[in-house]
Amino acid sequence: MRPLIYSMGVSLDGYIAGPRGEGDWAAPDAELHRFHNQQARELDLHLLGRRLYEVMAYWETAEERNPSAPEHALEFARIWKQLPKLVYSRSLEAVEGNTRLSSGDPVQEVQALKEQDGGPIGVGGATLAASLTAHGLIDEYGLFVSPVVLGGGTPFFASDTHVDLELVETRTFSSRVVYLRYRRI
Repeated sequence: MRPLIYSMGVSLDGYIAGPRGEGDWAAPDAELHRFHNQQARELDLHLLGRRLYEVMAYWETAEERNPSAPEHALEFARIWKQLPKLVYSRSLEAVEGNTRLSSGDPVQEVQALKEQDGGPIGVGGATLAASLTAHGLIDEYGLFVSPVVLGGGTPFFASDTHVDLELVETRTFSSRVVYLRYRRI
């Protein structure tokens, strides 16, 4: 069965975005960006909700828009463009790049995707991840904990979530971000 991995930047108090949706505090430096590049390279598919899709759409044209960007950013743009993506949305009418749009039930579709042959599937976006977590579909959680307290915003986990986890990897980056990878037990 293909593993499903929920991975995002998170504040020390557990938010992926601040009270006004801000996420600039989570911008990766070169070292962390290269780590994200490697993780993205290992995925066979990435699932997104509408809001995260809209944020990540930048990477579809980043290489053309900003050819003088640092190499680690251009590398991510190339990886992201090639990576198949599936966006769950009832409000979008179209998506761009190597992306499919679904207005179907993510729980049923992800159950079927996990049973197919292939490599790991990534998921991003709190609302989509909360639905998949509630149904026991997420196998691993990757938290990139930034040394910032936001005091509110969009939580990484929904408030009614209970998942037993085992810590399987940690790494501290020079930017003081700590990566924590947990496996569901």
